[in-house]
Amino acid sequence: MDKQQLISMIDYTLLSPTATKTDIKEFCEETIANGFQTVFVNPYYVSYAHSLLAEHQIKVGVPIGFSLGGATTFVKVEETKEAIRNGATEIDMLINLGALKSGEYAVVKEDIAEVVKAANGLTTKVIIETALLTDEEKIAATELIIEAGADFVKTATGFNGGGATIADVKLLRSVAGAEIGVKAAGGIKTYQDAVNIVAAGANRIGASGAVAIINGDVSTSSY
Repeated sequence: MDKQQLISMIDYTLLSPTATKTDIKEFCEETIANGFQTVFVNPYYVSYAHSLLAEHQIKVGVPIGFSLGGATTFVKVEETKEAIRNGATEIDMLINLGALKSGEYAVVKEDIAEVVKAANGLTTKVIIETALLTDEEKIAATELIIEAGADFVKTATGFNGGGATIADVKLLRSVAGAEIGVKAAGGIKTYQDAVNIVAAGANRIGASGAVAIINGDVSTSSY
């Protein structure tokens, strides 16, 4: 995999709760300099990041229900609408883990579907926190995401223990098939990590260390 292809697949993220406005400005400057096409920032900084990146045709994404997923559907929907008003064009929502673990699949599906509806055609990804789920729950979650009309299943936030693994990405892709995308996030730190995770079936990568990843050693890349 060549460097430009990898860059096109990476969502560069800065979701630290202590990120300052100066941090966001530097982050956006790095984004422009390195050619990333999409960034993710916390809702408070969406409008500011959009103001810095819009002229460069770089998308601003936002996490919804971050970082636990336990907000009510109403809150997630309103958060989505406000983020879009502020310039967000991609939505990464947290699944309702408590409802999923309780077997309340109708609730989980409706929660996702309402955010998809609020996104009004914008790319919507659903984070399932694979490290907290059994394989059966990962499969059920992915099936619900497909049924609810979202565009991607995403492995993790990186904030709740564990991240993307080759095994999980393969499992999610086996369920997703060609229906939806698979976004891998959490724990991807090197160029080879990224190459391996793409080979396993991911077609998007979320990474706060994206600059280090793309500047890593590409000579050993096997894909």
